[in-house]
Amino acid sequence: MKNATLRQLKVFEAVARLLSYSRAAEELFLSQPAVSLQVGKLEEHAGNALFEQFGKKIYLTPAGTELLRISRVIIQQFEAAENAMTQFKGVSGGRLNVGVISAGDYFFPRLLVEFAGRHSGVVLNFTIHNREGLLAQIADNLTDLGIMVRPPADADAESQPFAPHPYVIVAAPNHPLVGRKKVGMATLMRESFVVREKGSDTWKSMEEGFGEHMGDIRIAMEIRSTETIKQAVIAGMGISFLSAHTISQELKAKSLCLVHVRGFPLMLNWYVVHRRNKRLPPVAQAFKDFLISDGAALIGQIVPFDPSL
Repeated sequence: MKNATLRQLKVFEAVARLLSYSRAAEELFLSQPAVSLQVGKLEEHAGNALFEQFGKKIYLTPAGTELLRISRVIIQQFEAAENAMTQFKGVSGGRLNVGVISAGDYFFPRLLVEFAGRHSGVVLNFTIHNREGLLAQIADNLTDLGIMVRPPADADAESQPFAPHPYVIVAAPNHPLVGRKKVGMATLMRESFVVREKGSDTWKSMEEGFGEHMGDIRIAMEIRSTETIKQAVIAGMGISFLSAHTISQELKAKSLCLVHVRGFPLMLNWYVVHRRNKRLPPVAQAFKDFLISDGAALIGQIVPFDPSL
């Protein structure tokens, strides 16, 4: 069987399914002699008769029945391989593998839906991580693109900014600092903070925003969930440093308020990151281009931020 071809297996499968050389020839757009020739060659490779004829009807032999089962598995595997390779030929039908830090899940699904609407047939694989987890995904080649605020500084990564990312100080509406103008750092250091965990993108951004004052912050609670942090602040457990993109609904509902601190908002950027030597599939390259060209405007519509609130 080592010299059998996929073409011969497909012709054989059609004859076996239809139990007719003429109908198989019609389905395959071949002549009946061509179908008979392909089946004959396959029988030579198999060393067994695959069909037997009684009167005008043909039937599968036991060897033919077994080869039909195997042939269908082989044909299905070839079709699966062809479908898998399709994603590397173009954008439509491609599989987009992208990971994002947790602050991005407030708007990122809508960016994906917008992109998929422009490119029919795209399959979306979207995962959420903290910064360290996302860096591991990129390093292990488990995702094509990573979306984060603080890209790695090593030479193996390529990163490009595509949208501004403001960070702010928030408090419950009844907090004494709400409504005050130009709150100074010394005043802020007297407050208790509810913060994201060390190593997260938010923590790293907080270190940049507070600089030499970082060691003076009174941390009341360290929490891995932004949603839980927001609820803790609303409950009056402290103030917090958060991405403005995570609090647009709370600002609108006035369940959280900005604290107007000198030097804030801290303006950073969203970056799209991938391994420098990675050959991006067309769908990933198209999504990267989409983020760079349209990402900032779309994020501004999805999670609008007014620093004067």
